[in-house]
Amino acid sequence: MKLMSFNVNGVRACVKKTLIEDLTNFDADFVCLQETKATPEQVKEALAPLSQYHIEAYGAQKKGYSGTAILTKHKPLSVRFGIGIEKHDQEGRVITFELEDFFLVNVYVPNSSSGLKRLPYRSQEWDVDFCSYLKGLDQSKPVILCGDLNVAHQAIDLKNPKANYNKSPGFMQAEIDGFEGYLSAGLVDSFRELHPEEVKYSWWSYRAGARPRNVGWRIDYFLVSERFMTKVTHAEIHNDIYGSDHCPVSLTLNL
Repeated sequence: MKLMSFNVNGVRACVKKTLIEDLTNFDADFVCLQETKATPEQVKEALAPLSQYHIEAYGAQKKGYSGTAILTKHKPLSVRFGIGIEKHDQEGRVITFELEDFFLVNVYVPNSSSGLKRLPYRSQEWDVDFCSYLKGLDQSKPVILCGDLNVAHQAIDLKNPKANYNKSPGFMQAEIDGFEGYLSAGLVDSFRELHPEEVKYSWWSYRAGARPRNVGWRIDYFLVSERFMTKVTHAEIHNDIYGSDHCPVSLTLNL
């Protein structure tokens, strides 16, 4: 079973590039998209050529902002939008599928924003409540969490750690602590588990030719319940796929 996660930075813009072709070629069982910047209806219209998939999409109340979607070849037992807390759910950031063997959670974690103006909300409210939500799921069956977590966990996960540590959104200690909370709750960073020393990034700024120079950050993840890691055969980052300022990440399971 193959799963893909991709922050498309606007699904309608991404389909004008190679998204349809890329998803068709990759042929995942589940595709989790973040930052769709579209209503559910617009997401389904943009992805209509992918008729092999059923699509569940979740939009933000604010037009053209945030948003998530899951494309699936497998009918879930249930679909849940949000985490049941209004202040978080108005931005369309979480979709949860319950499947027979696990929960699949697609998330677009809030960015702390320029000037770190959302850092208190993100670290003191979002991370706390979302971690609690994941713990609740994990009590009944394993969790696969994927998406743009908007944090580089360790120095190996970004090109310029010293210049960014505790100065830039995505590498603040409070954000790292939030990520550590997910790991303390029993989740494992699948890519780092399987590739302990590999330097590979999933996001590059559009400024200053960052991607051609590979001045990047690894902020897109598949986190897996520790007891489910035995099912994971591959965790990869696909730098060869373009169309966004992010590239896709993937997980392969042997169920």
